[in-house]
Amino acid sequence: MATNRLANRTRQTLAWITSRGKRFRNWYVDYRFGSIDENAQLGRRGEQAAAQLLRRKGLNVIAESESDRAGEIDLIALRKRPRLIVFVEVKTLSTTRPGHPADRVDENKQARITRAALRYLKRKKLLGIACRFDVVAVWWPRDEPRPTRVEHYESAFDAVGIDSFYG
Repeated sequence: MATNRLANRTRQTLAWITSRGKRFRNWYVDYRFGSIDENAQLGRRGEQAAAQLLRRKGLNVIAESESDRAGEIDLIALRKRPRLIVFVEVKTLSTTRPGHPADRVDENKQARITRAALRYLKRKKLLGIACRFDVVAVWWPRDEPRPTRVEHYESAFDAVGIDSFYG
C-alpha cells in the first residue's frame, strides 16, 4: 500500500515538473529569442517567427521593417565572425493553396530589396562589409498560435538590377 502511494506521488510530481518545464521552456525561448505577438497581423507574426529562427542560428537581428523610398527590408541581421550583414525577406502564407511562399520573391521584389539594401549600407557607412540576401518562408495556418513550418534559404538570390553591387 505504501509503495502504491509512493508511485502515485512520484507520477504526480513528474506531471507537475513536466507542466512547469513546458511553461519554463516557452518563457525561456521567448526571453532568449524574442516573443511572437499573437494579436499582430499575419505578416508581422511571420517576421517575428523568422527573427526567432535567425537568433537561434546565432545571428543578431539589428533591424526590423527597415524602409525608405527605395523599398523595405523585413529583417537585417548581423553575423559577427566572419562579419556578414544578412538582408532577409520574409514571406508568410496562411492558406493551403499550392505554391511556396518563397516563390513570391520575384525579380522585381529582388531588385527593390537590392536598392533598399544598398541605400541602407550607404546610410550606415557599411559598404565594405560582405552581405547576402536570404528568404524565410513561413507557413502559418489560420487560428494556429504558432507556425507549422519555417524554412530559411541562405543566399536565396544575388543582388539584382541596375543598382546591383558588383554589376
